[in-house]
Amino acid sequence: MNFIYQLIFIFFIYSFLGWIVEVIYTTIMENHKIVNRGFLTGPICPIYGFGATFVIILLSKYLDSPVVLYFMSIIIASILEYTTSYLMEKIFKNRWWDYSKFKYNINGRICLETMIPFGFLALFMMYVLNPFFFNLITKIDPIVLKYVSITLLVFTIIDIILSFNIIITLKNVSNSIRCDSTEVITKKVKEILFNKTIFHKRLIKSFPDMKVFNKTIILKNKVKKDKEKLKNEKKKNKVKRKK
Repeated sequence: MNFIYQLIFIFFIYSFLGWIVEVIYTTIMENHKIVNRGFLTGPICPIYGFGATFVIILLSKYLDSPVVLYFMSIIIASILEYTTSYLMEKIFKNRWWDYSKFKYNINGRICLETMIPFGFLALFMMYVLNPFFFNLITKIDPIVLKYVSITLLVFTIIDIILSFNIIITLKNVSNSIRCDSTEVITKKVKEILFNKTIFHKRLIKSFPDMKVFNKTIILKNKVKKDKEKLKNEKKKNKVKRKK
């Protein structure tokens, strides 16, 4: 049981470190000012915590093979980021990040430019950071570790609930706009939410490349896909008749 609490603690350590990486990257490469990055209000990016935890659990047996560890880490990170992007878009009807402008991307959800560095970060984590962090964690009294881990989980659950309510506001605002242009809807939603609470404003600043969809666009895209599918089926039938 103590190992579970150690993993929870490690999860929050890497979630926090991931948040720091995101803030530094955004500050230097994009906004040139400090922005609280991430879906949650608190200073953590859970996707980094989950990625690190999965790598530790699934790939520790490959520590003797850095090459295998490197490529397996890339695969895990790719699956995690793609799945997260897909689920968040389906649940909240928003595209939170988009790598379409980068070469070698898959549906704009993941790209080679971000996956390659993650492989090296995984190596650094497994061979340098993990021994250091686990050495420190094992020195913490098990009772203290338990209650600290539980406290962090409780605060995170509260943060998730608050953040979810903010996203619902975003979704409701987008559906109230009568327009079928993603660019126009995204711009209007950002303008409306920017004038609400600091939490809404933070979310907009955190995801500058966010794309907002509403029911009209979703329906329009569905109709478009159905038409393309029907068109392709007609072409196939014509080819079969000629044969």
